[in-house]
Amino acid sequence: MNNNYYVYVYIDPRNFEEFYYGKGKGSRKEAHLYEDSDSDKSKRIKSIIKEGLEPIIRVVARDLSEHDALLVEKTLLWKLGKQLTNISSGHYADKFRQHDTFHKKLSGFDYKNSLYYYNVGEGAHRNWDDYVNLGFISAGQAPRFRDAMLGFEEGDFIAAYLKGHGYVGIGKITHKAKPVREVLINNIPLLQQRLVCPNIKENSNDGDKSEYVALVDWLITENRNTARWKPKSGIFTSQLIRASLDAQPETVNYLEQEFSLNFAELMT
Repeated sequence: MNNNYYVYVYIDPRNFEEFYYGKGKGSRKEAHLYEDSDSDKSKRIKSIIKEGLEPIIRVVARDLSEHDALLVEKTLLWKLGKQLTNISSGHYADKFRQHDTFHKKLSGFDYKNSLYYYNVGEGAHRNWDDYVNLGFISAGQAPRFRDAMLGFEEGDFIAAYLKGHGYVGIGKITHKAKPVREVLINNIPLLQQRLVCPNIKENSNDGDKSEYVALVDWLITENRNTARWKPKSGIFTSQLIRASLDAQPETVNYLEQEFSLNFAELMT
């Protein structure tokens, strides 16, 4: 392996601001001094030279393979971002999160989307017909159920199970769960919608007991009479609101066959 690459920086001597990072070998770091282009980098170099000065050129990392030089370059480009005159964000751009996104979680960086079992738990506060008609799921009335809902991330897929019937739908979470009183459906508060189960509003002013609602894009839904189930087959069910299906290959295969879909393709 040839470890003769390095990463370098151009610094403006007028304010000691770093304005360009690059990688190369040999005399590559000086080549920009002789470029004739309209790039921001060239304009800045010309401006420095016009004032009788020269850019400060320093090697940041040395004795690197080309692969490592690319990665170091990209790391520095990402760190300083908009302050630089580099036109390209460099190689490995898809390996780094976008700037100005630290205020939120990003799929692939802060979490990995998965396929989950979701227990509809139909009863006094929840109704499957409401979920299908308005595109949401919910759970609440106790902190442990609230926390289960908060575990769903935008982009997760769910297989909805209705006790006594079977699997009734496959959907994708489009918005993270929040208290029912804060949820809008088509710009109308959920609690003002025509609901089969209006009692979903119970305890809506209590942060621990409120129903928590996540919006869902349903790919496939079934009614109670056409729910998919195979008795005594070992297909996964649980009393939990939310459970990962990562370790349930037989159940995943069953769902794919019954609903004619491929989760691996859906989640890429």
